[in-house]
Amino acid sequence: MKLDLTGRTALVTGASQGIGHMTAKLLAEAGATVLGVARRAELIEKLAAEVKGPGKILALQSDLYQAGAPERTAAEAERILGRVDILMNAAGGSRPVPFEATHEQWEEGMTLNFFRIRELVHAIVPGMRKHKWGRIVTFTGTSEPMMLNAAFTAKAAVHVWSKGLSRQVAADGVTINCLQPGRIRSEQIMKRYPTPEAEAAYAKAEIPIGRFGEPVEIAALALFLASPHASYITGTVIPVDGGSSHFAF
Repeated sequence: MKLDLTGRTALVTGASQGIGHMTAKLLAEAGATVLGVARRAELIEKLAAEVKGPGKILALQSDLYQAGAPERTAAEAERILGRVDILMNAAGGSRPVPFEATHEQWEEGMTLNFFRIRELVHAIVPGMRKHKWGRIVTFTGTSEPMMLNAAFTAKAAVHVWSKGLSRQVAADGVTINCLQPGRIRSEQIMKRYPTPEAEAAYAKAEIPIGRFGEPVEIAALALFLASPHASYITGTVIPVDGGSSHFAF
């Protein structure tokens, strides 16, 4: 099965590192014209030089946390690309908080990990509905939190909102799915497990497959969900975690 995205356009947030970085690369190598968005646009420009056709990657500097940034990013993406066929939401970050966390701490975590994602999707979806084709994938987080974390709460909101929206836009050829990364190597994960010993200890205790995942192992599934082959998959939440989640469904 060949995943050919020649002629398609894609917007990838959080494309400067980790999962977003690899997702942008795979989309371009499958033929898509990709607009990578991040605060560190120079890292996307470096990635663009590494892509071995047939598609390409363009860079757009944007801090999606800023008010109005999702709408501005959507407008700029449509200006540069003409339209957005595929949206990959990989921006965000973990926000552990204590019980005594302030209103501002909770609002910051929810804004970055839910509100800005919703605003960007709602700005992009009308164009997808107009063209009767669209793919939206959001990288989220665990449904089995072991602590208070504003990001986990926000990602749970993303799951419920995505499911509801998927039912409204399905008839227009637009699919919406979420991927839950487990311990996938990235800058954030490596800060939490800075030594091989720390990583190995966690993997042995918590991950049945026995190791951390690589960005390509979740980006490959995102690529499939962006393809025409995944046209009957929508409203789902799929863990990619080496079997570490405990729930059956």
